[in-house]
Amino acid sequence: MPKRLSRARPGLPAAGALLAASSFRLWLLLLLLPVPGALGVGLYTPDDPLVVFSADTLERSIFNSSSAWVVEFYASWCGHCIHFAPTWKALANDIQDWRPAVTLGVLDCAEASNQKICSDFGITGYPTLKFFKAFSTKPEDGVRLHHKADDIRSLTESIITSIESHRDLWPPACPPLEPISAAELHDFFHTNNVTYLALIFEKEDSFLGREVTLDMLQFENIAVRRVLKSNEELARSFNITTFPSGVLLVKNGSCSSIPVHVDSRPLYTDFLKKLPGVVRGDTFTPTVLPPVPPTTPGPWKVIDRRKLYMADVESAVLYTLRREATRYDFLEKEQLSAMKQYVAVLVKYFPGRLPIMNYLRNLDFWLRPKTNVSKSEWEEALRNKNELPNAWLPENPTWVACQGSKRGFPCGLWTLFHLLTVQEALLSPQPHTPPEVLPTMRGYVHYFFGCRQCADHFEAMAAESMNKVRNKDGSILWLWSRHNRVNARLAGTASEDPKFPKIQWPPKDLCWSCQITINGRLMWDERAILRFFKSHFSRGNIYLDFLKVEKGLRVRQGRDVEERDYEADRKLEGGGGGQETGRGDGEALEEEEKRTERKKPGFERSGSLEARKPSIVKMNTKTKELEENIVDLDTFSEQHFRSKALKMAGQAGFRHSRSKRDIGLVRMEDRGHQFLDYDAAWRLLQQKGLGAQQIVGIMEESEKEGGVIQRRSQWFHILGAGFSRLDVSLCIVLYFLSSMCLLGMYTFFRMRMRYRKGRPGFLQA
Repeated sequence: MPKRLSRARPGLPAAGALLAASSFRLWLLLLLLPVPGALGVGLYTPDDPLVVFSADTLERSIFNSSSAWVVEFYASWCGHCIHFAPTWKALANDIQDWRPAVTLGVLDCAEASNQKICSDFGITGYPTLKFFKAFSTKPEDGVRLHHKADDIRSLTESIITSIESHRDLWPPACPPLEPISAAELHDFFHTNNVTYLALIFEKEDSFLGREVTLDMLQFENIAVRRVLKSNEELARSFNITTFPSGVLLVKNGSCSSIPVHVDSRPLYTDFLKKLPGVVRGDTFTPTVLPPVPPTTPGPWKVIDRRKLYMADVESAVLYTLRREATRYDFLEKEQLSAMKQYVAVLVKYFPGRLPIMNYLRNLDFWLRPKTNVSKSEWEEALRNKNELPNAWLPENPTWVACQGSKRGFPCGLWTLFHLLTVQEALLSPQPHTPPEVLPTMRGYVHYFFGCRQCADHFEAMAAESMNKVRNKDGSILWLWSRHNRVNARLAGTASEDPKFPKIQWPPKDLCWSCQITINGRLMWDERAILRFFKSHFSRGNIYLDFLKVEKGLRVRQGRDVEERDYEADRKLEGGGGGQETGRGDGEALEEEEKRTERKKPGFERSGSLEARKPSIVKMNTKTKELEENIVDLDTFSEQHFRSKALKMAGQAGFRHSRSKRDIGLVRMEDRGHQFLDYDAAWRLLQQKGLGAQQIVGIMEESEKEGGVIQRRSQWFHILGAGFSRLDVSLCIVLYFLSSMCLLGMYTFFRMRMRYRKGRPGFLQA
């Protein structure tokens, strides 16, 4: 194998060296330039014959409108939406002459600014087509547009059926779509100022007459009406024996057949548009809205495929909780159970930074006792709180390895799922037990993943073989094989990002030993794949590059300190930078096994290293035992002492671990700083029976002296539980008096014994 050149060859000519350097600089400049469509752009543009909505234009356009509206709510990352977009554009072109009777629009729910409006309109999956009658006034007036297939014919028939559902308020610009009767035909030219009337004879289930009627909506001097086959009187009058057939009536009394005898909408409309005097009217003005400002793509990020980026997996967690789960008005029953399990798995296996893990632990603690959660409660629970500065989640996703015009969230979700299956295998003390990550993923995708067609595909794969997975390593291989199956199905389709083609992963440049050739056939070595996955998705291979600083959410030490600590811990875990993946598979596996041993229960590090670990908050197992033995003796004074108790709890700092055992407060910890979750603390006090007056008494014993919290004896904490300061003081006084009494008695009897020994006649030994 040729050696990789790290510098120019000594004998390279000067001109050649300059040319090579210039080419390298040009290549690097091209990589750093913004790539159009690379990040978060929608699937439609204002040049398409439809209305591109934003959050502030949707309601004022479709509410109280004299036109009926059909709106597609989509997500730009959704594979099915990407496949469907050309069909929706073609439909908009096909029925653009139907305006202003019916108008098409689109809204990208993947945009953060559109999230709330999509939730208000009840959008729970993508794409969702909703039909709004003319003069609709609220989101609930929109009904789902049910269609048999994703083709233009099925969609136009569904739109026509929805238009006919108007009963009270017919769209003013829409012509009648019901069949004409003999009586109406007799007086038609007397009541309508047109030159031509086209009659289309058709069967009862045909949509041809209604489609042609709407096609000629914008043309003047002509009207189109349909006649059903069941109207035998009109069929005999015009000698119609085949269906469909057309008859053209002229105001001067002449009548002729339309020379079209097939079910062809374009042939009918072309013939009618060419009639003398039939012209397009100029009274219709298309709906004009302010153009939606395009999302400005950020600079293209130069990445290393050997690395795993924290920004991608954190963004996936953010998107699952704040975008996907907030689409529902209520979380309850199986849906709520799936969310609880998902958050619990994140708390258990997600190797995130300290603020993110504190955020997830707080969410898990809040979610566990819930039986149903409303949208407002869920949104409030997900909000970053100023009173908890060390527990937060980024406000907006940042895609690094998952950047691209058609990737983002799906790529990040796959990466997160792979990471969780690997972490479960590495951290579990019983690797041969059934996995819990796989069923959790299945539940999340089934109930919350926005691309419903994608969710159905995943559910089909899960129903086929997920129950056959028996251990943690098997879950890694199952997810790997199914991901490759999805890549094979989507390769070369419209949802494939041109810069990131769908390949069978991992490629040889990442894992040369994963693919082997047997009898001329390319095969996968599952043992090598397991070694590679446990190395690639290990905590030591996660990098903090490209992470954004959230305004107002800095931890006290600053983000630079956090990154240095996380990087040091990552290297301690065996990270060592990007060179890890460059080692042989055997060496990487050996290093990974050492990291696994360090993470198993019973493996203890030095105190200083353990304290620096950023993703673990220790809870002593004796906490619950002591809390269960505490009895509430101060219920009569709860209201009086509550505010004082919580205030002092926040000021105390609780540097010593016994304070957590004594009181059982829920804290956010961070290397030398601790923050109290007041609401959780008060709820826990009430549940465990520890009164506010008691917590005040305990706190006052550890007040600050000169800015330093004095450490109290752990036995004093235990003996003083449930007693006020006066009680403790009296005990000390009584103890002192009893001690002095015993000392006096001892002195008295000692002196008496000495006196008696000195007297004559005292028996001597």
